[in-house]
Amino acid sequence: MLPKEMLAWGLVLLMSNFAVTVAHETLDRALRLMSETPLIDGHNDLPWKLRQIFNNKINKVDLNTLSTTHTNIPKIKAGRLGAQFWSAYVPCDTQDKDAVRQTLEQIDLIHRMCNKYPETFRFAYTAQDILNAFHSNRIASLIGVGGGHSLDSSLGTLRIMYDLGVRYLSLTHSCNTPWADNWLVDTGSEPSEHAGLSPFGKRVIVEMNRLGMMIDLSHTTVNVVNQVLDISEAPVIFSHSSAYSLCPHKRNVPDEVLKKVVSKLNRGIVMVNFYNDYVTCSEKATLSDVADHFDHIRNVAGADIIGFGGNYDGITRVPEGLEDVSKVPDLVAELVRRGWSDKEVKMALGENLIRVMRAVEWVRDSMASAAPDEEPIPYNEVKRKCRTSHGYADAAAVHPLSTLALLLTLALQAFFTFTA
Repeated sequence: MLPKEMLAWGLVLLMSNFAVTVAHETLDRALRLMSETPLIDGHNDLPWKLRQIFNNKINKVDLNTLSTTHTNIPKIKAGRLGAQFWSAYVPCDTQDKDAVRQTLEQIDLIHRMCNKYPETFRFAYTAQDILNAFHSNRIASLIGVGGGHSLDSSLGTLRIMYDLGVRYLSLTHSCNTPWADNWLVDTGSEPSEHAGLSPFGKRVIVEMNRLGMMIDLSHTTVNVVNQVLDISEAPVIFSHSSAYSLCPHKRNVPDEVLKKVVSKLNRGIVMVNFYNDYVTCSEKATLSDVADHFDHIRNVAGADIIGFGGNYDGITRVPEGLEDVSKVPDLVAELVRRGWSDKEVKMALGENLIRVMRAVEWVRDSMASAAPDEEPIPYNEVKRKCRTSHGYADAAAVHPLSTLALLLTLALQAFFTFTA
């Protein structure tokens, strides 16, 4: 080999070894930061996968060996997950039917999952519970309900779900509720029914503040987002949304909304979604593309409103390099490689969500003297063939069978009067 060729080959080897060394150093730093601050993910749909595959019979499945999902216990541990909001999601076709029952069954499943694997999961209700679980080497497990249709327009149901451990509600999923518009309205594929929130929808926001339940805006219209930001005393979350400027999909967050979230006294959080269609607006994406969304949100609104919202097991396409939960440390290492400070990385990992959750808890405590909202949604806004009118005193709420009975009674009275 000629001296020049030997020199060139030596430089290639040197550069290759340097790159490997840097990669090891960034990953080591990422893992150190993850050992000091819990990685809190805002949205995982494993519970719905367990419904689809096993009909919620988790005694028939071992999460240590399950291999057909993005999430299992070995992948969680490899991914250094510190806390997970498990989604208690049911589809929109349950609306006006059995949405409440189906959602309660998903909530029950999450509790049973924690009880079956106590060495891995610890159920959490508060921000402090998350930290306590982390320090005991358990994954804090929390619940987010994946759509306002799960409430059946009932504030009583909202309160019951809070008592069962639900700590955020996505106001809509992919259908309008009787009180809120969903994101598809912004695409033009569905009509707006409320120009954002109905009067009852605005009362839902106040009641969520009173309870201490976080408001998730990931599936709502921009009108809903702006109305909630004006009404809510507590910071909001986007549990699994990315940056609209990088991928103009209506499920993502525009820059003007990012700035408005920042302008609130208690800043909210945008937890970046990994779904390819929301990352690059195409079928393919990479880990680097996801990191671009972290960079963009930081540049527009600061590192203190960023979080992780992978959406694993609820998406059909995942980025190259982020194939499952175990790969998340590589994304953290990429942020380190891009020059994020230790403080910024820790904020994105979990400190931002802890701050938001504590602020929501503080608002709850400040409203402790407020009475629960007992006024039901107007019956004409929810009147459906599968809904009864019990408790509604107005004439419009009279049950059709009662009306028929009244007409028959009047007809019989007229008949006997006429023949008498």
